[in-house]
Amino acid sequence: MAPTFWHYLYGSISTSDIQHPNRLIIMFSISFTFIILILSAALTLRKNKKKQRLRLPPGSFGWPILGETLEFLNKGKAGEPDAFVKERMHRYGGTQVFKTSLTGNKVAVLCGPAGNKFLFGNENKVVQLWWPLSAKKLLGNGLSNRVGEEARRVRKMVGYFVSPDALMRLYINTVDQVTRQHLNSHWAGKQVVKTFPVIKSYTFELACRLFMSLEDPHHIAKLASLFNVFLKGVISIPLYIPGTRFYRASRATSTVRKELSLLLQHRRSALLSKTASPSQDLLSHLLASPDDHGNFMSESEIINNVLLLLFAGHDTSSVTITLLLKTLGELPHVYEHVRQEQLEIASSKAQGEFLGWEDIQKMKYSWNVVCEVMRLWPPIMGAFREALVDLNYAGYDIPKGWKLYWTPASTQKEPDLFPDPTRFDPCRFEGAGPKAYSYVPFGGGPRMCLGKEYARVEILVFLHNLVKDFRWSLIVPDEKIIYDPMPTPVQGLPVRLQPHECCDKTA
Repeated sequence: MAPTFWHYLYGSISTSDIQHPNRLIIMFSISFTFIILILSAALTLRKNKKKQRLRLPPGSFGWPILGETLEFLNKGKAGEPDAFVKERMHRYGGTQVFKTSLTGNKVAVLCGPAGNKFLFGNENKVVQLWWPLSAKKLLGNGLSNRVGEEARRVRKMVGYFVSPDALMRLYINTVDQVTRQHLNSHWAGKQVVKTFPVIKSYTFELACRLFMSLEDPHHIAKLASLFNVFLKGVISIPLYIPGTRFYRASRATSTVRKELSLLLQHRRSALLSKTASPSQDLLSHLLASPDDHGNFMSESEIINNVLLLLFAGHDTSSVTITLLLKTLGELPHVYEHVRQEQLEIASSKAQGEFLGWEDIQKMKYSWNVVCEVMRLWPPIMGAFREALVDLNYAGYDIPKGWKLYWTPASTQKEPDLFPDPTRFDPCRFEGAGPKAYSYVPFGGGPRMCLGKEYARVEILVFLHNLVKDFRWSLIVPDEKIIYDPMPTPVQGLPVRLQPHECCDKTA
Protein backbone atom coordinates (compact mmCIF):
# COMPACT_ATOMS: atom_id res chain seq x y z
CA MET A 1 0.00 0.00 0.00
CA ALA A 2 1.33 3.41 -0.85
CA PRO A 3 2.44 5.46 2.16
CA THR A 4 -0.11 8.02 3.30
CA PHE A 5 0.29 11.45 4.87
CA TRP A 6 -0.13 9.86 8.31
CA HIS A 7 2.72 7.41 7.64
CA TYR A 8 5.01 10.29 6.89
CA LEU A 9 3.81 12.07 10.00
CA TYR A 10 3.76 9.16 12.50
CA GLY A 11 5.07 6.07 10.75
CA SER A 12 2.91 3.03 11.44
CA ILE A 13 0.76 2.84 14.58
CA SER A 14 1.94 -0.10 16.66
CA THR A 15 0.09 -2.43 19.04
CA SER A 16 1.80 -0.71 21.94
CA ASP A 17 0.27 2.59 20.80
CA ILE A 18 -3.20 1.08 20.90
CA GLN A 19 -2.55 -0.24 24.38
CA HIS A 20 -1.70 3.30 25.54
CA PRO A 21 -4.74 5.53 24.78
CA ASN A 22 -3.02 8.66 26.08
CA ARG A 23 -0.38 8.24 23.41
CA LEU A 24 -3.10 8.07 20.74
CA ILE A 25 -4.81 11.16 22.12
CA ILE A 26 -1.56 13.09 21.96
CA MET A 27 -0.87 11.88 18.41
CA PHE A 28 -4.34 12.86 17.15
CA SER A 29 -4.17 16.20 18.97
CA ILE A 30 -0.94 16.94 17.17
CA SER A 31 -2.48 15.98 13.85
CA PHE A 32 -5.58 18.10 14.49
CA THR A 33 -3.42 21.08 15.39
CA PHE A 34 -1.35 20.53 12.28
CA ILE A 35 -4.47 20.53 10.10
CA ILE A 36 -5.70 23.75 11.71
CA LEU A 37 -2.34 25.41 11.05
CA ILE A 38 -2.39 24.32 7.42
CA LEU A 39 -5.95 25.59 6.93
CA SER A 40 -5.16 28.85 8.70
CA ALA A 41 -2.11 29.38 6.52
CA ALA A 42 -4.17 28.67 3.41
CA LEU A 43 -6.86 31.13 4.47
CA THR A 44 -4.28 33.79 5.30
CA LEU A 45 -2.62 33.29 1.93
CA ARG A 46 -5.98 33.53 0.19
CA LYS A 47 -6.86 36.66 2.15
CA ASN A 48 -3.53 38.27 1.34
CA LYS A 49 -3.94 37.46 -2.34
CA LYS A 50 -7.43 39.00 -2.26
CA LYS A 51 -6.01 42.11 -0.61
CA GLN A 52 -3.36 42.32 -3.29
CA ARG A 53 -6.07 42.19 -5.94
CA LEU A 54 -8.17 44.95 -4.29
CA ARG A 55 -7.81 48.44 -5.65
CA LEU A 56 -8.48 50.50 -2.54
CA PRO A 57 -9.11 54.24 -2.77
CA PRO A 58 -6.06 56.50 -2.35
CA GLY A 59 -5.38 57.85 1.11
CA SER A 60 -3.84 57.05 4.47
CA PHE A 61 -5.08 55.33 7.61
CA GLY A 62 -2.90 57.61 9.74
CA TRP A 63 -1.81 56.62 13.24
CA PRO A 64 -2.57 53.21 14.76
CA ILE A 65 -5.98 53.20 16.53
CA LEU A 66 -6.39 57.00 16.36
CA GLY A 67 -6.10 57.11 12.58
CA GLU A 68 -6.75 60.67 11.39
CA THR A 69 -9.49 61.36 13.95
CA LEU A 70 -7.67 64.13 15.80
CA GLU A 71 -6.91 66.03 12.60
CA PHE A 72 -10.51 65.58 11.47
CA LEU A 73 -11.85 67.06 14.73
CA ASN A 74 -9.18 69.75 14.98
CA LYS A 75 -9.97 71.10 11.50
CA GLY A 76 -13.53 71.72 12.70
CA LYS A 77 -12.37 73.39 15.90
CA ALA A 78 -10.10 75.61 13.82
CA GLY A 79 -13.12 76.78 11.82
CA GLU A 80 -12.17 74.85 8.68
CA PRO A 81 -14.42 71.75 8.63
CA ASP A 82 -14.15 71.42 4.86
CA ALA A 83 -10.33 71.56 4.90
CA PHE A 84 -9.93 67.91 5.96
CA VAL A 85 -11.81 66.75 2.86
CA LYS A 86 -10.62 69.41 0.41
CA GLU A 87 -6.93 68.90 1.26
CA ARG A 88 -7.19 65.17 0.58
CA MET A 89 -9.16 65.60 -2.60
CA HIS A 90 -6.38 67.88 -3.85
CA ARG A 91 -3.56 65.70 -2.42
CA TYR A 92 -4.84 62.63 -4.28
CA GLY A 93 -5.26 64.30 -7.65
CA GLY A 94 -8.83 65.59 -7.42
CA THR A 95 -10.23 62.22 -6.42
CA GLN A 96 -13.91 61.90 -5.54
CA VAL A 97 -13.23 59.11 -3.04
CA PHE A 98 -10.39 58.57 -0.59
CA LYS A 99 -9.68 56.33 2.39
CA THR A 100 -8.92 57.36 5.94
CA SER A 101 -9.41 56.07 9.49
CA LEU A 102 -11.81 57.84 11.86
CA THR A 103 -12.89 56.84 15.38
CA GLY A 104 -11.00 53.55 15.01
CA ASN A 105 -12.68 52.52 11.74
CA LYS A 106 -11.57 52.27 8.13
CA VAL A 107 -13.56 54.88 6.22
CA ALA A 108 -14.10 55.70 2.57
CA VAL A 109 -15.07 59.36 2.10
CA LEU A 110 -17.33 59.80 -0.93
CA CYS A 111 -17.25 63.30 -2.38
CA GLY A 112 -19.36 65.30 -4.78
CA PRO A 113 -22.96 64.88 -5.98
CA ALA A 114 -22.19 61.39 -7.31
CA GLY A 115 -21.07 60.24 -3.86
CA ASN A 116 -24.17 61.68 -2.21
CA LYS A 117 -26.42 60.09 -4.83
CA PHE A 118 -24.76 56.71 -4.39
CA LEU A 119 -25.17 56.69 -0.59
CA PHE A 120 -28.67 58.19 -0.44
CA GLY A 121 -29.91 55.98 -3.27
CA ASN A 122 -28.55 52.74 -1.82
CA GLU A 123 -29.74 53.10 1.77
CA ASN A 124 -30.81 49.70 3.17
CA LYS A 125 -29.63 48.03 -0.05
CA VAL A 126 -25.84 47.96 -0.01
CA VAL A 127 -25.26 50.53 2.75
CA GLN A 128 -26.96 51.31 6.03
CA LEU A 129 -26.81 53.99 8.70
CA TRP A 130 -23.84 53.84 11.04
CA TRP A 131 -22.82 55.97 14.02
CA PRO A 132 -19.44 56.13 15.77
CA LEU A 133 -19.33 54.25 19.08
CA SER A 134 -19.57 57.48 21.11
CA ALA A 135 -22.88 58.43 19.44
CA LYS A 136 -24.27 54.88 19.67
CA LYS A 137 -23.65 54.70 23.39
CA LEU A 138 -25.04 58.17 24.13
CA LEU A 139 -28.12 58.01 21.87
CA GLY A 140 -29.04 54.46 22.86
CA ASN A 141 -31.52 52.10 21.23
CA GLY A 142 -33.86 54.26 19.19
CA LEU A 143 -34.38 55.60 15.70
CA SER A 144 -30.75 56.72 15.48
CA ASN A 145 -29.53 53.11 15.69
CA ARG A 146 -32.33 51.30 13.83
CA VAL A 147 -31.94 50.12 10.24
CA GLY A 148 -34.09 48.45 7.59
CA GLU A 149 -37.74 47.66 8.26
CA GLU A 150 -37.39 48.40 11.96
CA ALA A 151 -36.12 51.89 11.16
CA ARG A 152 -39.06 52.52 8.81
CA ARG A 153 -41.49 51.47 11.55
CA VAL A 154 -40.00 53.77 14.17
CA ARG A 155 -39.49 56.60 11.68
CA LYS A 156 -43.16 56.49 10.73
CA MET A 157 -44.27 56.73 14.36
CA VAL A 158 -41.86 59.49 15.33
CA GLY A 159 -42.05 61.31 12.01
CA TYR A 160 -45.78 61.92 12.17
CA PHE A 161 -45.33 64.37 15.01
CA VAL A 162 -43.01 66.65 13.00
CA SER A 163 -44.79 66.19 9.67
CA PRO A 164 -46.34 69.14 7.79
CA ASP A 165 -49.79 67.78 8.63
CA ALA A 166 -49.18 67.81 12.38
CA LEU A 167 -47.44 71.19 12.27
CA MET A 168 -50.25 72.68 10.21
CA ARG A 169 -53.10 71.39 12.35
CA LEU A 170 -51.70 71.25 15.85
CA TYR A 171 -48.50 73.09 16.62
CA ILE A 172 -47.75 76.16 14.51
CA ASN A 173 -49.70 78.45 16.85
CA THR A 174 -47.66 77.18 19.77
CA VAL A 175 -44.42 77.91 17.90
CA ASP A 176 -45.56 81.51 17.28
CA GLN A 177 -46.75 81.94 20.87
CA VAL A 178 -43.51 80.65 22.42
CA THR A 179 -41.46 82.82 20.04
CA ARG A 180 -43.30 86.00 21.03
CA GLN A 181 -42.95 85.20 24.73
CA HIS A 182 -39.25 84.52 24.30
CA LEU A 183 -38.58 87.79 22.48
CA ASN A 184 -40.52 89.75 25.10
CA SER A 185 -38.57 88.11 27.93
CA HIS A 186 -35.04 87.97 26.51
CA TRP A 187 -34.77 90.64 23.79
CA ALA A 188 -37.21 93.49 24.47
CA GLY A 189 -35.64 96.28 26.52
CA LYS A 190 -32.10 94.93 26.02
CA GLN A 191 -29.34 96.94 24.40
CA VAL A 192 -26.98 94.01 23.93
CA VAL A 193 -27.86 90.34 23.47
CA LYS A 194 -25.38 87.46 23.28
CA THR A 195 -27.43 85.70 20.66
CA PHE A 196 -26.11 82.14 20.50
CA PRO A 197 -26.81 81.05 24.11
CA VAL A 198 -30.12 82.94 24.10
CA ILE A 199 -31.26 81.31 20.86
CA LYS A 200 -30.21 77.90 22.18
CA SER A 201 -32.42 78.47 25.20
CA TYR A 202 -35.30 79.43 22.85
CA THR A 203 -35.04 76.36 20.60
CA PHE A 204 -34.65 74.04 23.60
CA GLU A 205 -37.64 75.58 25.36
CA LEU A 206 -39.71 75.20 22.20
CA ALA A 207 -38.67 71.55 21.85
CA CYS A 208 -39.56 70.88 25.50
CA ARG A 209 -42.96 72.53 25.05
CA LEU A 210 -43.83 70.70 21.83
CA PHE A 211 -42.31 67.31 22.61
CA MET A 212 -43.12 67.02 26.34
CA SER A 213 -45.43 69.94 27.29
CA LEU A 214 -42.71 70.98 29.74
CA GLU A 215 -43.05 74.64 30.74
CA ASP A 216 -41.23 75.03 34.07
CA PRO A 217 -38.27 77.36 33.20
CA HIS A 218 -36.04 75.93 35.95
CA HIS A 219 -36.62 72.37 34.77
CA ILE A 220 -35.97 73.39 31.16
CA ALA A 221 -32.77 75.24 32.14
CA LYS A 222 -31.52 72.17 34.04
CA LEU A 223 -32.11 69.90 31.06
CA ALA A 224 -30.54 72.44 28.69
CA SER A 225 -27.30 72.58 30.67
CA LEU A 226 -27.11 68.77 30.62
CA PHE A 227 -27.76 68.72 26.88
CA ASN A 228 -24.87 71.10 26.23
CA VAL A 229 -22.54 68.60 27.91
CA PHE A 230 -24.16 65.71 26.02
CA LEU A 231 -23.68 67.44 22.65
CA LYS A 232 -19.93 67.85 23.13
CA GLY A 233 -19.50 64.10 23.52
CA VAL A 234 -21.62 62.81 20.63
CA ILE A 235 -18.63 62.74 18.26
CA SER A 236 -15.66 62.07 20.54
CA ILE A 237 -13.14 59.40 21.42
CA PRO A 238 -15.25 56.97 23.54
CA LEU A 239 -13.00 56.76 26.58
CA TYR A 240 -15.00 56.47 29.79
CA ILE A 241 -12.31 58.11 31.90
CA PRO A 242 -12.94 61.04 34.29
CA GLY A 243 -12.07 64.31 32.59
CA THR A 244 -12.83 63.19 29.01
CA ARG A 245 -15.67 64.62 26.96
CA PHE A 246 -17.23 61.20 26.58
CA TYR A 247 -17.21 60.58 30.33
CA ARG A 248 -18.88 63.91 31.08
CA ALA A 249 -21.40 63.38 28.26
CA SER A 250 -22.23 59.87 29.50
CA ARG A 251 -22.97 61.09 33.01
CA ALA A 252 -25.06 64.00 31.71
CA THR A 253 -27.03 61.69 29.41
CA SER A 254 -27.73 59.29 32.27
CA THR A 255 -29.22 62.17 34.29
CA VAL A 256 -31.32 63.30 31.32
CA ARG A 257 -32.70 59.78 30.90
CA LYS A 258 -33.73 59.68 34.56
CA GLU A 259 -35.54 63.01 34.15
CA LEU A 260 -37.30 61.79 31.01
CA SER A 261 -38.28 58.54 32.75
CA LEU A 262 -40.03 60.49 35.52
CA LEU A 263 -41.86 62.62 32.94
CA LEU A 264 -42.90 59.49 31.06
CA GLN A 265 -44.30 57.82 34.18
CA HIS A 266 -46.33 60.92 35.08
CA ARG A 267 -47.62 61.20 31.53
CA ARG A 268 -48.63 57.53 31.43
CA SER A 269 -50.71 58.09 34.60
CA ALA A 270 -52.24 61.24 33.11
CA LEU A 271 -53.24 59.39 29.95
CA LEU A 272 -54.87 56.63 31.98
CA SER A 273 -56.82 59.18 34.03
CA LYS A 274 -57.64 61.12 30.81
CA THR A 275 -56.10 64.33 32.16
CA ALA A 276 -53.70 64.31 29.18
CA SER A 277 -54.44 64.02 25.47
CA PRO A 278 -52.81 61.41 23.18
CA SER A 279 -52.10 64.18 20.63
CA GLN A 280 -50.86 66.92 22.95
CA ASP A 281 -47.15 66.24 22.35
CA LEU A 282 -44.59 63.70 21.18
CA LEU A 283 -44.44 61.96 24.55
CA SER A 284 -48.19 61.29 24.57
CA HIS A 285 -48.14 60.29 20.91
CA LEU A 286 -45.47 57.63 21.44
CA LEU A 287 -47.12 56.30 24.59
CA ALA A 288 -50.60 56.10 23.09
CA SER A 289 -49.90 55.09 19.46
CA PRO A 290 -49.07 51.50 18.42
CA ASP A 291 -47.24 50.70 15.20
CA ASP A 292 -48.83 49.00 12.17
CA HIS A 293 -48.58 45.64 13.95
CA GLY A 294 -50.28 46.88 17.13
CA ASN A 295 -47.05 47.00 19.15
CA PHE A 296 -46.19 49.84 21.52
CA MET A 297 -42.71 51.23 22.07
CA SER A 298 -40.92 50.23 25.25
CA GLU A 299 -40.19 52.90 27.85
CA SER A 300 -36.46 52.92 27.07
CA GLU A 301 -37.11 53.27 23.34
CA ILE A 302 -39.49 56.20 23.88
CA ILE A 303 -36.92 57.91 26.08
CA ASN A 304 -34.18 57.40 23.49
CA ASN A 305 -36.35 58.75 20.67
CA VAL A 306 -37.35 61.81 22.69
CA LEU A 307 -33.67 62.29 23.53
CA LEU A 308 -32.80 62.12 19.82
CA LEU A 309 -35.45 64.66 18.81
CA LEU A 310 -34.50 67.02 21.63
CA PHE A 311 -30.92 66.79 20.36
CA ALA A 312 -31.80 67.16 16.69
CA GLY A 313 -34.71 69.54 17.27
CA HIS A 314 -32.83 72.41 18.79
CA ASP A 315 -29.06 72.34 18.18
CA THR A 316 -29.10 72.43 14.38
CA SER A 317 -31.82 75.10 14.36
CA SER A 318 -29.93 77.12 16.99
CA VAL A 319 -26.79 77.39 14.91
CA THR A 320 -28.74 78.18 11.74
CA ILE A 321 -30.72 80.99 13.39
CA THR A 322 -27.54 82.39 14.95
CA LEU A 323 -25.68 82.41 11.63
CA LEU A 324 -28.76 83.87 9.96
CA LEU A 325 -28.53 86.81 12.39
CA LYS A 326 -24.83 87.14 11.64
CA THR A 327 -25.55 87.29 7.91
CA LEU A 328 -28.40 89.81 8.19
CA GLY A 329 -26.22 91.97 10.46
CA GLU A 330 -23.50 91.98 7.80
CA LEU A 331 -25.78 92.49 4.77
CA PRO A 332 -28.30 95.30 5.38
CA HIS A 333 -29.80 94.99 1.88
CA VAL A 334 -30.66 91.34 2.50
CA TYR A 335 -32.13 92.26 5.89
CA GLU A 336 -34.37 94.91 4.30
CA HIS A 337 -35.64 92.50 1.66
CA VAL A 338 -36.44 89.92 4.34
CA ARG A 339 -38.17 92.52 6.53
CA GLN A 340 -40.37 93.78 3.71
CA GLU A 341 -41.54 90.24 2.96
CA GLN A 342 -42.35 89.67 6.63
CA LEU A 343 -44.14 93.01 7.04
CA GLU A 344 -46.41 92.16 4.11
CA ILE A 345 -47.39 88.95 5.87
CA ALA A 346 -47.85 90.75 9.20
CA SER A 347 -50.13 93.35 7.58
CA SER A 348 -52.52 90.58 6.52
CA LYS A 349 -53.02 89.39 10.12
CA ALA A 350 -55.48 90.73 12.66
CA GLN A 351 -54.16 92.19 15.92
CA GLY A 352 -52.77 89.33 18.03
CA GLU A 353 -53.51 86.69 15.38
CA PHE A 354 -50.94 83.91 15.16
CA LEU A 355 -49.16 82.83 12.00
CA GLY A 356 -50.68 79.98 9.99
CA TRP A 357 -49.31 77.38 7.62
CA GLU A 358 -50.24 79.50 4.61
CA ASP A 359 -48.09 82.35 5.96
CA ILE A 360 -45.03 80.09 6.09
CA GLN A 361 -45.52 79.26 2.40
CA LYS A 362 -45.34 82.97 1.55
CA MET A 363 -41.86 83.39 3.08
CA LYS A 364 -40.06 82.35 -0.11
CA TYR A 365 -37.25 84.91 -0.16
CA SER A 366 -36.68 84.49 3.58
CA TRP A 367 -36.33 80.72 3.17
CA ASN A 368 -33.90 81.21 0.26
CA VAL A 369 -31.81 83.34 2.63
CA VAL A 370 -31.89 80.58 5.24
CA CYS A 371 -30.87 78.01 2.60
CA GLU A 372 -27.91 80.14 1.56
CA VAL A 373 -26.84 80.40 5.20
CA MET A 374 -26.95 76.60 5.46
CA ARG A 375 -24.96 76.29 2.23
CA LEU A 376 -22.13 78.38 3.64
CA TRP A 377 -22.38 76.95 7.17
CA PRO A 378 -23.91 73.46 7.05
CA PRO A 379 -25.40 72.68 10.49
CA ILE A 380 -23.77 69.23 10.46
CA MET A 381 -20.31 68.19 9.27
CA GLY A 382 -21.58 64.97 7.69
CA ALA A 383 -22.76 61.46 8.53
CA PHE A 384 -21.68 57.83 8.25
CA ARG A 385 -22.93 54.71 6.51
CA GLU A 386 -21.64 51.11 6.58
CA ALA A 387 -20.98 48.87 3.57
CA LEU A 388 -23.20 45.77 3.77
CA VAL A 389 -21.38 44.09 0.87
CA ASP A 390 -18.11 44.49 -1.02
CA LEU A 391 -18.55 47.62 -3.13
CA ASN A 392 -16.92 48.96 -6.25
CA TYR A 393 -17.25 52.72 -6.52
CA ALA A 394 -15.56 54.99 -9.08
CA GLY A 395 -13.22 52.12 -10.00
CA TYR A 396 -12.12 51.47 -6.40
CA ASP A 397 -12.90 48.57 -4.08
CA ILE A 398 -14.55 49.28 -0.72
CA PRO A 399 -14.66 46.08 1.39
CA LYS A 400 -17.73 44.99 3.31
CA GLY A 401 -17.77 46.42 6.82
CA TRP A 402 -15.93 49.62 5.90
CA LYS A 403 -17.63 52.85 6.94
CA LEU A 404 -18.57 55.46 4.36
CA TYR A 405 -18.76 59.18 5.04
CA TRP A 406 -20.57 61.95 3.20
CA THR A 407 -20.19 65.63 3.93
CA PRO A 408 -21.79 68.84 2.64
CA ALA A 409 -18.27 70.27 2.56
CA SER A 410 -17.49 68.28 -0.59
CA THR A 411 -20.16 70.03 -2.66
CA GLN A 412 -21.64 73.17 -1.15
CA LYS A 413 -18.66 75.44 -1.78
CA GLU A 414 -17.51 73.93 -5.06
CA PRO A 415 -17.18 76.60 -7.79
CA ASP A 416 -18.40 74.19 -10.47
CA LEU A 417 -21.64 73.72 -8.56
CA PHE A 418 -22.00 77.16 -6.94
CA PRO A 419 -20.24 79.88 -8.96
CA ASP A 420 -18.39 82.42 -6.80
CA PRO A 421 -19.09 80.13 -3.83
CA THR A 422 -18.13 82.53 -1.02
CA ARG A 423 -20.59 85.21 -2.22
CA PHE A 424 -23.92 85.27 -0.38
CA ASP A 425 -26.62 84.90 -3.03
CA PRO A 426 -30.14 83.71 -2.10
CA CYS A 427 -31.05 83.71 -5.79
CA ARG A 428 -29.23 80.38 -6.13
CA PHE A 429 -32.37 78.76 -4.74
CA GLU A 430 -34.88 80.30 -7.13
CA GLY A 431 -36.50 78.21 -9.84
CA ALA A 432 -35.10 74.69 -10.06
CA GLY A 433 -32.38 75.56 -7.54
CA PRO A 434 -29.00 73.83 -7.20
CA LYS A 435 -27.98 70.70 -9.06
CA ALA A 436 -29.39 67.48 -7.57
CA TYR A 437 -27.35 66.07 -4.66
CA SER A 438 -25.15 69.17 -4.45
CA TYR A 439 -27.07 70.93 -1.64
CA VAL A 440 -27.53 68.45 1.22
CA PRO A 441 -27.81 70.17 4.64
CA PHE A 442 -30.65 67.80 5.55
CA GLY A 443 -29.08 64.68 4.03
CA GLY A 444 -31.14 62.70 1.53
CA GLY A 445 -32.85 59.44 0.68
CA PRO A 446 -34.75 57.38 3.27
CA ARG A 447 -32.65 58.96 6.03
CA MET A 448 -33.35 62.59 5.13
CA CYS A 449 -33.74 64.66 8.28
CA LEU A 450 -37.10 63.90 9.89
CA GLY A 451 -37.38 67.40 11.29
CA LYS A 452 -36.82 69.36 8.07
CA GLU A 453 -40.32 70.91 8.07
CA TYR A 454 -40.20 71.47 11.83
CA ALA A 455 -36.89 73.33 11.42
CA ARG A 456 -38.31 75.43 8.57
CA VAL A 457 -41.29 76.50 10.67
CA GLU A 458 -39.19 77.14 13.77
CA ILE A 459 -36.61 79.28 11.92
CA LEU A 460 -39.08 81.29 9.83
CA VAL A 461 -41.46 82.02 12.71
CA PHE A 462 -38.54 83.28 14.80
CA LEU A 463 -37.24 85.37 11.89
CA HIS A 464 -40.71 86.83 11.26
CA ASN A 465 -41.13 88.04 14.82
CA LEU A 466 -37.56 89.27 15.19
CA VAL A 467 -37.30 91.45 12.06
CA LYS A 468 -40.71 93.00 12.70
CA ASP A 469 -39.46 94.50 15.95
CA PHE A 470 -35.68 94.77 15.76
CA ARG A 471 -32.66 95.54 13.69
CA TRP A 472 -29.19 94.86 15.04
CA SER A 473 -25.51 95.41 14.49
CA LEU A 474 -22.66 92.99 15.18
CA ILE A 475 -20.44 93.90 18.11
CA VAL A 476 -17.65 91.57 16.91
CA PRO A 477 -17.31 91.92 13.12
CA ASP A 478 -15.92 88.83 11.35
CA GLU A 479 -16.35 86.71 14.47
CA LYS A 480 -14.73 83.31 13.99
CA ILE A 481 -17.00 80.29 13.51
CA ILE A 482 -15.74 76.90 14.69
CA TYR A 483 -17.32 73.44 14.45
CA ASP A 484 -17.52 71.74 17.85
CA PRO A 485 -19.23 69.62 16.51
CA MET A 486 -21.67 72.16 15.01
CA PRO A 487 -20.89 75.70 13.79
CA THR A 488 -20.44 77.91 16.82
CA PRO A 489 -19.44 81.60 17.05
CA VAL A 490 -16.50 81.68 19.46
CA GLN A 491 -17.80 84.74 21.34
CA GLY A 492 -21.50 83.86 21.18
CA LEU A 493 -22.33 86.47 18.48
CA PRO A 494 -23.17 89.50 20.66
CA VAL A 495 -25.32 92.11 18.89
CA ARG A 496 -26.47 95.63 19.66
CA LEU A 497 -30.27 95.80 19.39
CA GLN A 498 -32.31 98.66 18.03
CA PRO A 499 -36.12 98.38 18.34
CA HIS A 500 -37.78 99.63 15.17
CA GLU A 501 -40.01 102.11 16.97
CA CYS A 502 -36.85 103.61 18.48
CA CYS A 503 -35.14 103.72 15.09
CA ASP A 504 -38.20 105.37 13.51
CA LYS A 505 -38.29 108.09 16.17
CA THR A 506 -34.57 108.75 15.72
CA ALA A 507 -35.05 109.03 11.97
